Amino acid sequence: MTSPTPTNPSITIQLEQLPHGIGLELPSYETEGAAGMDLRAALPEGPPVILGPLMRSLIPTGIAIELPENYEAQIRPRSGLALKQGITVLNTPGTIDSDYRGEIKVILINLSDHPVEINRGDRIAQMVIAPVTKATINQVESLSLTRRGAKGFGSTGN
Repeated sequence: MTSPTPTNPSITIQLEQLPHGIGLELPSYETEGAAGMDLRAALPEGPPVILGPLMRSLIPTGIAIELPENYEAQIRPRSGLALKQGITVLNTPGTIDSDYRGEIKVILINLSDHPVEINRGDRIAQMVIAPVTKATINQVESLSLTRRGAKGFGSTGN
């Protein structure tokens, strides 16, 4: 027995390729089942950005996007880049709000013990588009009791 296929809505994102991003591949899904689109470094031609150990740098992508209301773009590390080179996104996940119209830039950090080159066109991060649920705050005098209560940070085991 096969389980039903969930509805997977598709949305359209308006994308502006900025002058320094022209010639680079647009964000794309690398496989049919990929959740994130790869983002590329829109660095100038020439010498790469060298990230020494524990150094961070703001890397431009050469794109700006317009998301539908109630959606966000989450900027996340690429697992292969993290595993093979120790490069990750510092503010993970970074959030691109639906009303932001500026260039998407990615804060990369080198957590390895050796310098790493970032070149023009390198796939540096992935962008996941997700719906946003907005909450209403209801201030109360106290919260309901649970078995866990206020215990946190390792309170349920390793």
